[in-house]
Amino acid sequence: MQKFMRGPGGWIEVICGSMFSGKSEELIRRLKRAEIARLRIQVFKPMIDNRFSEDHIVSHSEMRYRAEIVRSSAEVLTRVQPRTEVVGIDEAQFFDSGIVEVINQLADMGKRVIVAGLDRDYLGRPFEPMPHIMAVAEDITKTVAICMQCGNPAYYTQRLIASDEQIVVGGAGAYEARCRRCFEPQLHKAAEAKLPDPKPPADR
Repeated sequence: MQKFMRGPGGWIEVICGSMFSGKSEELIRRLKRAEIARLRIQVFKPMIDNRFSEDHIVSHSEMRYRAEIVRSSAEVLTRVQPRTEVVGIDEAQFFDSGIVEVINQLADMGKRVIVAGLDRDYLGRPFEPMPHIMAVAEDITKTVAICMQCGNPAYYTQRLIASDEQIVVGGAGAYEARCRRCFEPQLHKAAEAKLPDPKPPADR
């Protein structure tokens, strides 16, 4: 849904998929097109995502777009300016559940809201709050990565490191894209089993 008309009606666009599928790149592409259309834009990213830059959205292909860092969904709402016409939000899965209502309010205010985020976690489960955002969106684009095991289309994010936490921020080396056949949701357990035993205390 590529619209640039100015008017009272807002809407929500979602860009979702696995890691390495081009979500941030697609978000940046849409923001740059909105720039060409001379729309007023604000972009936000959660404070937790500081992998590549503190004040930019950065794709794995090194495209970048300046963004404001926020600690919570409520802060997004308070920082959006009345004249802003397009609101971009990256890594939406890292926000609290209140982001759903914030996005709805922004759309009701007549703003075009473009949201990018992971739709599944490292176990292949729906990654909240993304499913709720997708449910209220007018337009959803699912991006596709390439399986790093077999080269087939990949829709899953494979965790390679030992951790049971749902949110572990990382990139290449910690995660890779995989297809349904190659996806191993318990692989992180095997990684944990391979960790070396802690060294015994040195004799004094």
